[in-house]
Amino acid sequence: MPSFKDWNQKVKQTFNATSNEIVLTVTEAGEVLGLSKDNMKLYVDKHGLTKVRITRSVHRYLLLKSEIDHIVANR
Repeated sequence: MPSFKDWNQKVKQTFNATSNEIVLTVTEAGEVLGLSKDNMKLYVDKHGLTKVRITRSVHRYLLLKSEIDHIVANR
C-alpha cells in the first residue's frame, strides 16, 4: 500500500526538480522562523515576500528559500 504524501510536498518536489529556485512550503518556512503556519502567512503578507503560486489553487503558494535564508541571516 503506498504511503500518504502531502499535496504541498508533491508540488514542492516537482517545482524544485524543474526550477533554478528552491522553494519551501509555508509550514516549512514558518518552522525555520519559529512561526505557526497562520502566523507565517501573516508575515508573508506584511513583509511582501515572493509567493510562488500553485496552479489551480487560489490560496496555496510556495515561498523562495533564498528569501527565508536572508531573513534568518539578518536576525
